[in-house]
Amino acid sequence: MTGSGVRRGRLSPLSIAGWAALAMLLATAFVAALGGLNQTTYGAANFVERYLSAIADDDLATAITTPGVALDDDELTAKGLPTDISTAMLRSDVIEAGPEDVRIVDDVKHDDGTHTVTASYRLDTAILQTSFDIRPIEPLYGLLNRWEFVESPIAVIDVTAAHNPLFTVGDLTLDTRALKSGDELTAFSQTAPYLAIAPAAYEFSFSDTLVAAVPVPLATEPGVRVPVTVDAQPTADFVARVQTQVDAYLDDCAKQTVLQPAGCPFGIEIDDRVLGDPTWSIVEYPAVTLTAGETAFEMPATDGMAHISVEVQSLFDGDISQLEEDRAFRLALSATIRPDGSIAIQLQQTD
Repeated sequence: MTGSGVRRGRLSPLSIAGWAALAMLLATAFVAALGGLNQTTYGAANFVERYLSAIADDDLATAITTPGVALDDDELTAKGLPTDISTAMLRSDVIEAGPEDVRIVDDVKHDDGTHTVTASYRLDTAILQTSFDIRPIEPLYGLLNRWEFVESPIAVIDVTAAHNPLFTVGDLTLDTRALKSGDELTAFSQTAPYLAIAPAAYEFSFSDTLVAAVPVPLATEPGVRVPVTVDAQPTADFVARVQTQVDAYLDDCAKQTVLQPAGCPFGIEIDDRVLGDPTWSIVEYPAVTLTAGETAFEMPATDGMAHISVEVQSLFDGDISQLEEDRAFRLALSATIRPDGSIAIQLQQTD
């Protein structure tokens, strides 16, 4: 009597070969796909393109955290920069324009594994071309290429805030005295370095009630150090306020019923006997004009006219007469803006 049972099937050599071929095909496809990703999405050229696109999108958080962009203390020192250099400009809403129409025109692989990627782009109205040196870093998941800049594309902008310590770039207003102390705080013009993302176009300016600067455009290329000056000049309101103070000062001088008003730019000497109190009035106030000097805004010696009216008696024959005489004078001054926004004037009498 034969027993019943289940017969175990065996793979034929042909089936094993088929599975092996399929596995080989899948492995080949995976390697090919991986290679394609490493050549495109995770390639050196795409790394540069993503960095430039982040700037164009004003996504500075992504641009700054791109490997090889941030500078550590040693790198700052090697570039001759202070380790506490301001990073205030490394934020969104600061740049005027980023690189547009980006096109990778060359990607050269070197024997050491680094690449030199050359990109063409439009920055504002200029067509520029920049080469970036890129090197590989630890792959993502051990498989996908990752890269970093050999030299950081961060730029340095030396901002001179002439005649006013504040300046505006984009939506941000900065104070060039922020990292200074002591005598540096009182300088009429201030200069401070700032790290800035590049390539990018910026516009520097400043405007408030008392001073205003004509906007200055600046395009920064990767890795460069460039100067820019924000030249603040007095506004019409500043001039008007100084004029008011000058007029009030002269009016106070005219209230003094003496021949030589104390601390005033006009006066008269009379040889005859003065019989009554002299009366002064201002016929013409000096017209205030202000230009930037070394330490303050300055008004040059400017003409004015006062008038005196007084009764006198001749020492020669005793005749009594009324003296009416215009007296020309000149007045110069310097003006500065106090920390509280008020105006300090230093009068300078001239002969």
